[in-house]
Formats: sequence, structure tokens, C-alpha cells
Amino acid sequence: MPNYFDVAVIVGSLRKESFTRKIARAMMDNAPASLRCRFVEIGDLPLYNADIEGQVEAWDRFRKEIAACDAFLFATPEYNGCLKNAIDVGSRPYGSSVWEGKPAGVISVTPSKLGAFGANHALRQSMVFLNVPCMQQPEAYISNASDLFDAGGALNNESTREFLAKFMVALEQWIAKFNPGKVAP
Repeated sequence: MPNYFDVAVIVGSLRKESFTRKIARAMMDNAPASLRCRFVEIGDLPLYNADIEGQVEAWDRFRKEIAACDAFLFATPEYNGCLKNAIDVGSRPYGSSVWEGKPAGVISVTPSKLGAFGANHALRQSMVFLNVPCMQQPEAYISNASDLFDAGGALNNESTREFLAKFMVALEQWIAKFNPGKVAP
């Protein structure tokens, strides 16, 4: 068995320079070596429509990438409409969900003050039905994201970097609970 966990990082903002994507990248950069994190893109997923099931290559690609992972890290901005479609695509057709039983972490990001609290909890609510156990602690609500990056897009806030690293260690421990056959180094 490999001594790492494959983690799909799913970002709910499609904008190339989004703060949510930048935070997700910083989390990946500060993850323990036992977490192999990779972005799984959702921007090419057409809205879910059962009438075209089996005819959409992007859905097939997404489902295969998600199915191959041990866990998920969802990064949502203050809205999560893009994520909701991805969740729908991965949960269909009925009885074939690629999410089933795999652990996840959720982080929400906003340039505003409230840390996208509502989006974070709305996403968690969807995970209950899909049997995706979401890590409860630490919770992660990133506020004032526009102040956390330098002109080149790099995270320039040491306390945020430390928090993200601690979150990723906790996520590693959470994932290990659901993957007893794999042992992280």
C-alpha cells in the first residue's frame, strides 16, 4: 500500500486568480508529505441533466478523478453554486456516487468579514446526504482574503500560513481514520 493519501482539491470559484484558489494552493503547499493533493477542476462540467447521462466526457473525467481519491478538500467562496453542480455530477446516476464514505475537509474564503460561514455550512449540509464525513475541527473560515496575498499572489500572512498547515495536519489525521489500510508516514 502507498504511504500517502490522494486528496482531490475542489475549488468552487472558477476565476483564475480567485482568493479561494490561492488559499487552496497555499493549503496544498503547507500539507504534510503524506497528503498528495491535486486540483480536480470543475469549470468544464455542464449542469447536471439526467437526460444526457453517459454522453458527457467531462462528467466521466470528473467521476474517474474523484473515484481515484481517498479524500476531498472543498474550498468554497461565499457562494457555492459551482460546487453544487460538481457534487450533483459526482453523486449521479443514483446508486453510483463517487463521494460515498470518503472523508473531507471544508474551507471557506471571502474578501469580506464573515469568512463565508454560510457557504461553508451549506456545503457541509450536502455532504450529510452523500455520506461524506466532514472534519469538524478545526473549522476554517478565511476572512479578508484580499489582504493575505502579495502582488505575485503568494500568501504573505504568517499566522494564516500556520493555521492552514495545522488544518492540513488535522485533515491528514481525519483521513487516516477512514483509511485504516493505508498508513501515513
